[in-house]
Amino acid sequence: MLDAAIPLVKDQNSVYNEGMKRAAWISGLLVIALATIGSGGGDGGDGSAEPPVKIAFTSKRDGNFEIYVMNADGTNQVRLTNNLTFDLEPSFSPDGSKIAFLSKPEGNWEIYVMNADGTNQVRLTNNTAFDRNPAFSPDGRKIAYASDHGDGNYEIYVMNADGTHQVRLTNKAGTDWYPSFSPDGSKIAFTSHRDGNGEIYVMNADGTNPVRLTNNEEFDWQPAFSPDGTQIAFASARDGNWEIYVMNADGTNQLRLTNNATVDWEPSFSPDGSKIAFTSGRDGNMEVYAMNADGTNPVNLTNSAASDFHPSFSPDGSKIKRKG
Repeated sequence: MLDAAIPLVKDQNSVYNEGMKRAAWISGLLVIALATIGSGGGDGGDGSAEPPVKIAFTSKRDGNFEIYVMNADGTNQVRLTNNLTFDLEPSFSPDGSKIAFLSKPEGNWEIYVMNADGTNQVRLTNNTAFDRNPAFSPDGRKIAYASDHGDGNYEIYVMNADGTHQVRLTNKAGTDWYPSFSPDGSKIAFTSHRDGNGEIYVMNADGTNPVRLTNNEEFDWQPAFSPDGTQIAFASARDGNWEIYVMNADGTNQLRLTNNATVDWEPSFSPDGSKIAFTSGRDGNMEVYAMNADGTNPVNLTNSAASDFHPSFSPDGSKIKRKG
């Protein structure tokens, strides 16, 4: 069994690798990501149809990790990138026009941005360090990300959406990564190893006032705010294998949503908060699933017999339309 075969280790620089090793039977690097573009097809207020909800994701189905996009029901899966290196961890801009993502052009991971159709791929970071986990701010002006800047300790940074003005927000002797903006842009949730174990924290968007939300012997990570900002979904190994949990935004009322003898992780709320997309190994390989926000009715969306990872729902299409 996957999680029984590879126990969780707790030193700061092996956490990410151990998470990937839990799916090593798939092959290769298990860095993952997804995001989305539109919202569900109704009337945008001017008589025109809104674009359907999309989910961008990383897949190895064509022999290399590339970024794909599909409808929220799993149909119409389309490849966006086509490079010899790995392309991973897409994150849509709030207006749906851009996708930030991770690529490895010269031996280290850098943040890129491209148009939502895969065109005009532009490199934003250029460091000897590893940069990963890009996440747009709600106004689209900033991108938060994690970087080790060569010292082996990941910290949370933020930069302008064009890659300029890169600013370090955290500065602790531990791994800080997986930033997630609150819907109003005032807070950033993230995973930190600063207290000796992976836990979820929240801080002001300028890096001040970090507060610990979880406190368990096993790892808690990959936080994702709900659209209304009242809840945070996350993945935890506290019950012996990776499962999806949800808690209030202040850390109270932590509830387990999935219950499988395999990996369930990388949660992402739908624009209306009614669904949570996630990655699961329950069918023998990593696939993208969606379930109701209370954990009921999980559905396999990709079913590709490949390596498909890290679903992330798009912003609301009606909001995108109103922003012009």
